[in-house]
Amino acid sequence: MGKGKLAKFAEMAQNPLVVECPMAAVMQDEFPLRGRWHEDFFHNQNPIVLELGCGRGEYTVGLGKQVPDKNFIGVDIKGARMWTGAKEALQTGMKNVGFLRTNIEFIQRFFAPEEVSEIWLTFSDPQMKKVTKRLTSTFFLERYRQFLQDGGLIHLKTDSNFLYTYTEEMLKANGIEPEAKTRNLYEDASLSGDLEEAARSIQTYYESMWRARGIDIKYLCFRLRSASALEEPNVEIPLDEYRSYSREKRSGSEKHV
Repeated sequence: MGKGKLAKFAEMAQNPLVVECPMAAVMQDEFPLRGRWHEDFFHNQNPIVLELGCGRGEYTVGLGKQVPDKNFIGVDIKGARMWTGAKEALQTGMKNVGFLRTNIEFIQRFFAPEEVSEIWLTFSDPQMKKVTKRLTSTFFLERYRQFLQDGGLIHLKTDSNFLYTYTEEMLKANGIEPEAKTRNLYEDASLSGDLEEAARSIQTYYESMWRARGIDIKYLCFRLRSASALEEPNVEIPLDEYRSYSREKRSGSEKHV
């Protein structure tokens, strides 16, 4: 590991806005902030919003600046990237932003039932090989249900036609009507609602990169209810051709176990 990364990890360990639990897979005891984020971390009762796979934390910090009456937590396992947003939030004295360094696969271990009101998924890896790794798969939605308020919003912002189409088909398979959707967030003049404006208001590093390559940005928002059973869509979806792996392969109609 390079000296730069070591220095960043050392800073992360001293940053009061960062909670680190990279070994969630072997965690035995209940996480101490589970059910206590309002009281012990933010010291207020404002709604909690997660950004899963936050990368550099640009969206987490940006949302925190725009919406001071909500609390935002960026979640990622890659601490060297997260360091950027965590440092900015600390230096600018933000009180409604925090970061959790852990594996998203175990996210349900860190929040109590109904402790979270919204989730943002910004430019997540589309995981074209394996359905259970997609952050909008029913595999993950079942985990979100364990801590998301009934009817809580999930926002997907992505360059990936594969992930957008997969999520759209997943909603259809489960009778979920989207609150907002578009395949071209910045060029669709018909979109003028609050959800779309929130999605347009912040542009991440990866978003700028994809747009510079002429790739349209997609946005989809839906409410996740706690009662109904969830099913995977039985569809075949073309892979994103501009991504590097196995372009000749297709997704198939895989289902998780």
